Amino acid sequence: MITAVLVGAGQRGAQVYADYARLHPDEIKIVAVAEPDERRRQWAAEQHGLSEHAVFTDWNELFAKGKLADSCMICTQDRFHVEPVKKAFELGYHILCEKPMSPDPGECLEMGRYAGKYKKTLTICHVLRYSPFFTKIKELLDGGVIGEPMSIQHMECVGFWHQAHSFVRGNWRNADESSPMILQKSCHDMDILCWLVGRPCQAVSSFGSLSHFKAQNAPEGAAGFCMSGCKAERSCPYSASKIYLRDEGPESFRKVVAQSGTREDVREALAAGPYGRCVYQCDNNVVDHQVVNLLFEGGLTVSFTMCAFTPEITRLITIMGTRGQITGNMLNNQIEVRDFLTGDKTIHQIRTGSSGHGGSDERLMQGFIRTVETDGAYSLSSAEASVESHLMAFAAEESRLTGKTVYLDEYRARFA
Repeated sequence: MITAVLVGAGQRGAQVYADYARLHPDEIKIVAVAEPDERRRQWAAEQHGLSEHAVFTDWNELFAKGKLADSCMICTQDRFHVEPVKKAFELGYHILCEKPMSPDPGECLEMGRYAGKYKKTLTICHVLRYSPFFTKIKELLDGGVIGEPMSIQHMECVGFWHQAHSFVRGNWRNADESSPMILQKSCHDMDILCWLVGRPCQAVSSFGSLSHFKAQNAPEGAAGFCMSGCKAERSCPYSASKIYLRDEGPESFRKVVAQSGTREDVREALAAGPYGRCVYQCDNNVVDHQVVNLLFEGGLTVSFTMCAFTPEITRLITIMGTRGQITGNMLNNQIEVRDFLTGDKTIHQIRTGSSGHGGSDERLMQGFIRTVETDGAYSLSSAEASVESHLMAFAAEESRLTGKTVYLDEYRARFA
């Protein structure tokens, strides 16, 4: 069994990564938590049986006590990763850090250098590398079943209600406060594409914008808050009551609105809280759709699309090779392989666990535990690999804003 300290007890930190410790006490134990929000801090302390001496309001207080565990899970907001990561390395921790590493490319490179300097692992929560779905696709590619990959089409379907929750009303709505959407949401995809291709990315171009969730698109009669007698509520798919109060609504997202997740507390929180705001009257500025073109070494091309306007949350991928094609849908966890020579079609139905991201969340924690137990001998990713995929996302955002193709070697050299 390994031990860990938790820095940031939000939805991902406390309800996903640290919750694995609660469900698997024989594998990992949380021994301390640092969290500024009192309700979340106390909830995490109760979940893990922590005494008042193991509960802190911020990471400085926690790290002032020295090294208390084998590992450190850093799950603060995007802009507050770099300093606790550096201090945790200095104390000798193996680190699990929520993505993105930082909204600043220079800070990402700095975190990568610290990992090398202190010889400890930095595992970024790029959970798709651990998913049974993409693990099978990687196995098929490495096995040569479609020959040499030539082109990839990859799509992230964000889900209309997920966009409204996280990127219009929620913590990642404003790039000036958090990070651009292509980095925050889709660094997963940049990372998984790098892993599948197995070659360096050379050039990036991108287009996209915030087109719908703006004041000029508000329907007639829209109110500032959905629960305040909005006359457009019945015809609006983004209504907070429709998203959070319907019986089949997402429980984990309700707990973001109100810690208890009960219908009564959620309704009260929506009345005047951020998640009850009209989606056309928020201070959001991140894109709601974006396309990215990527050129990899050897001429392999990738087209990536991120779009808010989808009914479901899933990822769709088609990989075209010299001898066949792979097509996959992460929603039904089905992968189809077509063989050009024989004409055969093979369907792989992937079994996943019950955790988020198609079983990936649980497998990420299992992988991290193994990484710590082996002192870094086992690692499915690396700080260096995560830095590269982050730079791809940064380059995509620069291309979107400037209308120019960005060449990765030149872009990386700016921050070297």
